[in-house]
Amino acid sequence: MQAEQQPETEQLNQLEQQMDELLVLTQVLSKENKALRTQQKSWSTERAKLIEKNELAKNRVEAMITRLKALEKD
Repeated sequence: MQAEQQPETEQLNQLEQQMDELLVLTQVLSKENKALRTQQKSWSTERAKLIEKNELAKNRVEAMITRLKALEKD
């Protein structure tokens, strides 16, 4: 009877160890996921600011071109 219990105990120990490893991995992946989401949000904010700056620069250049064309006509 004791010989049968030992493999079961060993299997339970292995299962417990695997569960512990999975819990640790889950925590690591959760932290990594949170960091990636934060980084993605930061990049999205930066991208929006760059798009806005680009649009402002485009408008300024277009205004300069319009003024230059007006000067040519005079």
